[in-house]
Amino acid sequence: MILRHAFTPLSNTRLAHLCGPMDEHLRTIEAGLQVAISHRQEQFKIEGAKKHAERALVVLQALYEIAARPIRADTVQLMLAGDERAGAEAADGSRLLSTRRTDLKARTPNQSVYLDNIAGHDITFGIGPAGTGKTFLAVACAVDALERQAVQRILLTRPAVEAGERLGFLPGDLTQKVDPYLRPLYDALYDLMGFDRVAKAFERAQLEIAPLAFMRGRTLNHAFVILDEAQNTTPEQMKMFLTRIGFGSKCVVTGDISQIDLPKGTTSGLIDAERVLKRVKGLAFTRFTSRDVVRHPLVARIVDAYDAQRKASA
Repeated sequence: MILRHAFTPLSNTRLAHLCGPMDEHLRTIEAGLQVAISHRQEQFKIEGAKKHAERALVVLQALYEIAARPIRADTVQLMLAGDERAGAEAADGSRLLSTRRTDLKARTPNQSVYLDNIAGHDITFGIGPAGTGKTFLAVACAVDALERQAVQRILLTRPAVEAGERLGFLPGDLTQKVDPYLRPLYDALYDLMGFDRVAKAFERAQLEIAPLAFMRGRTLNHAFVILDEAQNTTPEQMKMFLTRIGFGSKCVVTGDISQIDLPKGTTSGLIDAERVLKRVKGLAFTRFTSRDVVRHPLVARIVDAYDAQRKASA
């Protein structure tokens, strides 16, 4: 089947963004849908099986709508996978996420890079001080993926390490015992989804929160997995966690290497992973600084003060 289509109103800028550098986006669509695409200015010709040619035209039209700015390669891939909202952007070009928080977007350049890394990589590391949005943005991306049906479930985990305190015996069942460690993740979910939707998602097994020790032996397919407080993992735990990732899954690892609560002399799995995996393809590392802190202005100054003290004593 041959489909012919003219994009109007004609915009050379939009056409250039639609096609991509050296027609990269057109080649991606051709490979994904087994069609042949040729064009002269706004006139496009699509050759292939009827179903695939029609799908290619739908994707091209959706891309043209968002082509006022350059289009990311991962946006084309997401649209090919059936997500027509993949290219949603704010007026300033930042990536928009589908959550209850309609104003949610990157507030700093590093946060924007972080969101792009999560969208474009299967495993992303977010490393930096408190208040930089590492965990919150990761949970927002997970909720967005679940809303778009890009994944079937969200799994959130963190090591059950006490922050320099001894909590002693905690009464109650297993859930009640681990809740104090996982409370920040619950708070982010409630903010991004609302209490009722979170409760329903747990009932439908779309949401799971568990200590890191519970990950051993599992294979996580079609899931968005977040490991929070990863600076408190050992190298063995980190390797165990990263090798749980299955087909159709995305993983984000967050942590602050200035707040390690492991026993003295124990190597942090997050520091070890950055050293071992920095040249592995398919992974991305985003480094945050005090300039990315989006809490009270004092938080950034506190972070800088502790960093200065650590460097002086090193």
